Amino acid sequence: MNSVSADDSISWQSKMNQLGKNRIPFLFILDFELKHPIVLPLSEIGDDILYKFNHIQNYEELSLQSGMRSFTTKPISYKAYKKAFDSVQHEIQQGNSFLLNLTFPTRVETDATLKEIFDAAKARYKLNYKNQFVVFSPEIFVQIHDGRIFTYPMKGTIDAAMPNAAQMILNDTKETAEHYTIVDLLRNDLSMVATSVHVNRFRYIDTLHTIKKTLLQVSSEIEGNLPENHLSHLGDIFDKILPAGSVSGAPKKKTLEIIRKNEIDARGYYTGIFGIFDGTSVDSAVMIRYMENANGQLLYRSGCGITALSDSSSEYQEMIDKVYVPVG
Repeated sequence: MNSVSADDSISWQSKMNQLGKNRIPFLFILDFELKHPIVLPLSEIGDDILYKFNHIQNYEELSLQSGMRSFTTKPISYKAYKKAFDSVQHEIQQGNSFLLNLTFPTRVETDATLKEIFDAAKARYKLNYKNQFVVFSPEIFVQIHDGRIFTYPMKGTIDAAMPNAAQMILNDTKETAEHYTIVDLLRNDLSMVATSVHVNRFRYIDTLHTIKKTLLQVSSEIEGNLPENHLSHLGDIFDKILPAGSVSGAPKKKTLEIIRKNEIDARGYYTGIFGIFDGTSVDSAVMIRYMENANGQLLYRSGCGITALSDSSSEYQEMIDKVYVPVG
């Protein structure tokens, strides 16, 4: 895909700090590797960047059915996946990681354009960046309002059509261990920028409707208190807690090294974050459920968390199951 970047004359952290201090609304799009961060005052955004953050959006919703008459996926081979999976498992057995989010691109063939996919997708967070990539994410990264910061880690996915699906996912030993790990990681991340960090809700169920099936996903809610002058340090806050723990792993630094060694390419904007500051509050999301135009080829990136209890065939299937467009 084409390279995009922020104004190089000032760091993205400083720009966010300045805009926050002056209460100037802005959009931020931060790639996973933080090589091409974008920070733009809302007044400078043209009609080639479309966004939605819950009830804040800069485009008119279209009442239309999905234009995707065809949607064919071509994931990497199980053999290639298994090679990376086994390497990650070796690192886990050596104690170098407890949880690692392993991701890969899947080729997609569809008769729909990225814009049509963006219009048809239903999600609380959406982004169309110049028709280079689109995001329709269900996962909050952090929300900041009233002097508090909240995060909502999402770990654990199951087909809602399975018998007793909710109880199955909540009682699954591997998924439970993974969720405990990510909640602990994000609680520690928030503790770097906030005080009195605590878990409000632990392992509750969200329902997601896709073009193929309905999925259940498991989330938790964590909260902390921010200092009085936090709006003047928004860039510093995000710098300390990135990348998102739910799409990297624990311990974060070593796990990121293992990710770089085992994934076949850089993630780019996939699993980065995008967010909006409205002058008083921040809302942001993790860039999952992500499609990009890579030199004329549509790629949909997806992955899942690997732990010592993971089974390669199950994780491979979960990665494939996450290649979908939410349409209801």
